[in-house]
Amino acid sequence: MLPKPPEAGTAPGEWSVSHTYGDIVEVFTACRTADVLAAPAPMPSTQAAVDNMRGYCFFLDADLAGICEPSPECWSDEVIEGHRSAIAIVVGIGRRIRPGEPGYDWICGSEQDNADLRATEIATVLTRYLGMLGYDATAHTAAASDLDRYRVAVEAGVLEAGRRGLGHPFLKRGCAVSVVTTNLEMTPDGPLAPRTPLQHLRIAAKHWLGWGGTRPGWNRLDGRHRPWHLGRFPMEKVKRVDEPTTLIIADEVKRPAARHNFFIRAGAGDLGPRPRTEVARFIRKAPHGIASQEMLRRLVPLQRGDAAPEVAVGAGDADANADAVKALGHFIGADMTGVCEAPEYAWYSHRPDGSPIENLHRYAIVFVLDQGFETMEGASGDDWISGAQSMRAYLRASIIANAIAAQIRRLGYAAQAHTAADDEINHIPLLLSAGIGELSRIGELVLNPFVGPRFKSGAITTDMPLTPDRPIDFGLQDFCTKCTKCARECPVGAIRFGDKVMFNGYEMWKPDVDRCARYRITNMRGSACGRCMKTCPYNIEGVLAERPFQWAAMKLPFARSWIARLDDKLGRGEINPAKKWWVDIEVLDDVPVEPPKGANTRGLNLERKPRDESGFAMFPPEMAPPGPDGMALFPLDREAGVAASQEAERPAAARERIRQ
Repeated sequence: MLPKPPEAGTAPGEWSVSHTYGDIVEVFTACRTADVLAAPAPMPSTQAAVDNMRGYCFFLDADLAGICEPSPECWSDEVIEGHRSAIAIVVGIGRRIRPGEPGYDWICGSEQDNADLRATEIATVLTRYLGMLGYDATAHTAAASDLDRYRVAVEAGVLEAGRRGLGHPFLKRGCAVSVVTTNLEMTPDGPLAPRTPLQHLRIAAKHWLGWGGTRPGWNRLDGRHRPWHLGRFPMEKVKRVDEPTTLIIADEVKRPAARHNFFIRAGAGDLGPRPRTEVARFIRKAPHGIASQEMLRRLVPLQRGDAAPEVAVGAGDADANADAVKALGHFIGADMTGVCEAPEYAWYSHRPDGSPIENLHRYAIVFVLDQGFETMEGASGDDWISGAQSMRAYLRASIIANAIAAQIRRLGYAAQAHTAADDEINHIPLLLSAGIGELSRIGELVLNPFVGPRFKSGAITTDMPLTPDRPIDFGLQDFCTKCTKCARECPVGAIRFGDKVMFNGYEMWKPDVDRCARYRITNMRGSACGRCMKTCPYNIEGVLAERPFQWAAMKLPFARSWIARLDDKLGRGEINPAKKWWVDIEVLDDVPVEPPKGANTRGLNLERKPRDESGFAMFPPEMAPPGPDGMALFPLDREAGVAASQEAERPAAARERIRQ
């Protein structure tokens, strides 16, 4: 057996977040073998299978991924029959937290466990994905393994033996390793070849500059030098204001029941028979989406728990707590984290089953996960990877939320995680109040200045004292007024070209959620839809070449119309075929097949003009299914929704009414 790579030298302390990881790892470990569909999925070629598997590893945020045929010496006991291929996954350990940094007691000593958790997540999801393709697979992780993961990593060319033991020239702080073995035959990579000092220097220089890759070795090019509590992006430089940039009349906001969610309404039959049938499979019909969604659901039991009987010493400092939870969120994988007070109107009134929601914590921690620029570049926004982009972010959000909530409960305070699988609070008012972004033309979607609309969110509510953040203003209301690209590119015309209206106490460009939900559920040439995210001018990579335009959009009002037009002239929002790593597969009757209807491959629709919006519909809370009735059928009245849209109050009138 080969020696392990260097690991973090500091043991987890009493308050280390490592102590919360056990329950999460146990959920993944219980799913380390695949449930296999009856027939194998068609693959265009062996190389396509290799590109698909390796691309999926990087999509799930592996740092390295390699393929080999594991030698007999790799196996600890019996070889798993038929498993001739292995995918080795490596996750590097990030910058260690410095003494005195916010969150030090929670993070220090957790570095290795954190990397192991990510490697376990990736291997398990990849295993479930292979099962949905009709191939047998098993995940081998730090918690449970049938082979020597490190020997496999060497044979796959992602680790090598050096003077200080196993390692990789690009990962200087240690790493975690997981392996997936499978009966899907793939071309092996082979071990790393010896390099001369000059060759090593040339490779290291390119890596340092980010030449030929997406993650530069120079920390300052991608924000890895920043203190953990500040997150990946310089949100501290964005203008802060006292109130969100869109009007919210708190006294007029009615708490809707979770049953008002249109995906839930579709499942109850409110939208008719076809959406009711398709809603159960609109994510699960694509194997990439199934793999993450299954694990997301299995984590739901961890979202609630009892707090420790006594509050930990020093845990009552609101400023320190706020910085610590932000640092912890970033450490586990969030791209940015904010804190706010959770207004009562943000909570749903009833769960889908009709039971009332009464446990209203005072504070909320809300964070976001970037859905990934690279994959979005290769997609149309409504093709076969769209649902997987959402599910990857939702699963990661669940892991982060459950770990933070468990950590807060260990400190003696009540805390509850809220995820896409089990949510009791509306994230939009939290994202606005916590300064993550502003409401956009897309409608019920908060847009961030650095990742645009390309994110999903998770939340934790708690009674632990926290210092709230303030909302931000980066000029988005003016930009969205001048840019109508998302409305033009929406496949079903669910986004307004026209002005804002008042909806349930909010000023917004209220979308036609009936049209939007129906298309996302019944899209036959893809899984779900994120076309608005794909084509938004704020969907940027964040490289140095784009930052000047981002800065101008935020700071120079006169430049915003020009930037919106330039976005079209540069072809932003078109599909970049070089970035498509996945194989399009649809699951029909439990058989993975090539999609019979193909995949959406939309280009920009530059000729489309503003449409007549007289048929636009909106459905205020008084038109929603009664919360206490649970899942009882409540057919959608679209005619009433159209009338409600036509009669909607304008924000100027609402402001004047309030003033008087």
